Formats: sequence, structure tokens, C-alpha cells
Amino acid sequence: MSFPCENNDILCYNVSHMAYNFSKFQQKIKETQDWLIKELSSIRTGRASTSFLDSVKVESYGTLMPITSLASVTSEDAKSLRITPWDNSQTSAIEKAITVANLGVSVVADSNGVRVIFPELTGERRLQLVKVAKEKLEDAKVAIRRERNDVSDDLNAKKKDGSMGEDDVMRAKTEMEKIVQEGNKKLEELFAKKEKEIAE
Repeated sequence: MSFPCENNDILCYNVSHMAYNFSKFQQKIKETQDWLIKELSSIRTGRASTSFLDSVKVESYGTLMPITSLASVTSEDAKSLRITPWDNSQTSAIEKAITVANLGVSVVADSNGVRVIFPELTGERRLQLVKVAKEKLEDAKVAIRRERNDVSDDLNAKKKDGSMGEDDVMRAKTEMEKIVQEGNKKLEELFAKKEKEIAE
């Protein structure tokens, strides 16, 4: 149904909206996906990736800061990263932070900053890393399932108290399942990408 807007001849539309607001639910799924991205990026593969160091915090000027706030991080080659501090006095603190993080890499400080070397992965180690990544995937799926159950409970409560009709609740639950499927598909894609990186 359309009707003229006030003050002009443009048509406005009376849009029928979904009876349930899924924005909070969708935000929770997005947060879960972001969490999985962060967790997977901290799993070391045989290939040097600048995002690998995102979780490392360096003590600098009395506060903990991400490495990217103190230095540039670039790939030297497929097996090493170069960290160039803006201030050379931060080199030892950066080296220490990466060493303490126990990420399974070699750390060497030199006159240009810090070099991070990724050793070759054994077949057994690759299997272990895939297992860890799979566990992270399952944790993310459980988080989405928990949010789904909360929405389902809320819809049932609205149906019970009469604030939503049975048909609206049914439609909302169908929409909810669609959102869950899309969310889980994204999680699976993130895992598959990481699995491929580990295998390379």
C-alpha cells in the first residue's frame, strides 16, 4: 500500500515489518563470528601471517598495547615476519612479549627490530592444529545455539502472554532458523579457510 508523503508528490510505502526484532540476535551472531576469526588467527600455521600477532600485548609506558600500536608488521617471506618499532627502545619489550606468549615461533632481535620465524610444521602438528581449530568452531556453534534458545524462549513467552500471535511466532521461528543457518555457514567457511592454511 502506498500513499503520498507530506509536502511532496513522492510515494511513501507502508512496509510490513517482521513482528519480531532480530537485530540483537544478529549482533550476537556477528560477535561470535568475530570471536572465531580472532581465535583462529592465533593458531599458528606454517605460513607467516601478520594477523598472527594480533593477540600479543606489549608492556609499553606502563600499559599493555598491541604490537601494531608500536611498530609496523610486514611479511619478509612465507616463513617470517619483520617487526619494525617506531621507537627502537621498544625492541626488547616486543621481543619479550612474543617470547612470553609462547606461540611456537622463533624470535630474533636485530638492529632493524624483531624477526619472527615460523618453523616448518610436522604432519602430527598440523593434525593437532586442525583439532584445536575444530574445537574453536564447536565453541562458536554452541554460543550461537545458546543465543537461538534464548530467542526461542522469548518467542514462546510472547506467544503465551498474547503479545504475538501463533502465526507471527511461527514466521519468526522460521526466520530465526534461517539466521542460524547463515551464521553457522559463515563459521564453517572460517574453519575451512583455516584448515586449508594449516595444510599448506
